[in-house]
Amino acid sequence: MIELFDVWNVDGMVKKLRVAVLASGGGTDLQSIIDASERGMIDARVIAVLSDKKDAYALKRAEKHGIKSYFINPKGKERTEHEKELNSILEDNQVELIIEAGYMRILTPSFIKKWYGKLINIHPALLPSFKGTNGQGDALEYGVKISGCTTHFTDEEVDHGPIILQAAVKVLPDDDRDKLAARILEVEHQILPRTVQLFAENRLKIDGRKVNILPGDSWIDKYNVIPEVLYSEGY
Repeated sequence: MIELFDVWNVDGMVKKLRVAVLASGGGTDLQSIIDASERGMIDARVIAVLSDKKDAYALKRAEKHGIKSYFINPKGKERTEHEKELNSILEDNQVELIIEAGYMRILTPSFIKKWYGKLINIHPALLPSFKGTNGQGDALEYGVKISGCTTHFTDEEVDHGPIILQAAVKVLPDDDRDKLAARILEVEHQILPRTVQLFAENRLKIDGRKVNILPGDSWIDKYNVIPEVLYSEGY
């Protein structure tokens, strides 16, 4: 069993967990973490946003909120060379948790091994179904009646590591990919900050393929939920 990062300081006061976000696109999941931090919902703050895309709007979001933003150009570099730059920035910023939020690069086993247990991904499907870059479209094409989203610890396989939280979303008769993706995204913006807070509270324990969530408060009791969405235990 792996015990995750303790965020309590010597005076017994909660400190703000130092979070970095890896993003390649618009950064709406990033925004959900920033918003939750600014509202005091989570004991964490985003201190760095890193992207492999120079024009990623996620970098603009970071700048708007006074967060350090970094474009790390992967062109012409080996993956290990690119990740050496990532590691340098993460270490310089004393990062305690890394979130992959729409990060479209597959990380190497050496990077994952270095950060295992402190590296979390969000995926727009109910894993282990519909892995990859088009989880919503693949689910719809397959004809499922329920889809959703998943947060999980990243391991060496794509969309595979131990599952933290999931939420189930109904597929409606008139759904196309964009409609379904939009409803799933709304729920992503709930379970991702919740996952960060569970980590910050040291309530996540990895035991093989399982993540045990220690007892504590419930966001279902504290914050609004979306009708007809099924939230997993721990939310």
